[in-house]
Amino acid sequence: MDRDEELLRGRVYGADHDDPRRGPQPGRTYAELVGGPLDGLLLDITGWTADEVDTGVALMTELGQFGAGGRAMYDPRPGDWLRWDWSGDTP
Repeated sequence: MDRDEELLRGRVYGADHDDPRRGPQPGRTYAELVGGPLDGLLLDITGWTADEVDTGVALMTELGQFGAGGRAMYDPRPGDWLRWDWSGDTP
């Protein structure tokens, strides 16, 4: 695992890397992002409806195929909505 991967593990997507509360917080619901450029990050899905979860997300990232401004697409794993699998990158 390289240094960038170490920094991302256990961190919540969107949290600043130097935020002392960048990890999961009590009372929140998180989905683990699996594969792709955001592998190992947690996505806060607290309060999301079933329809919002089923839709999946396209998350901004500089680490994907399209660099700055690109997005990594993740969809909930069938039968395990707390693990979201990477399905590709988009500009």
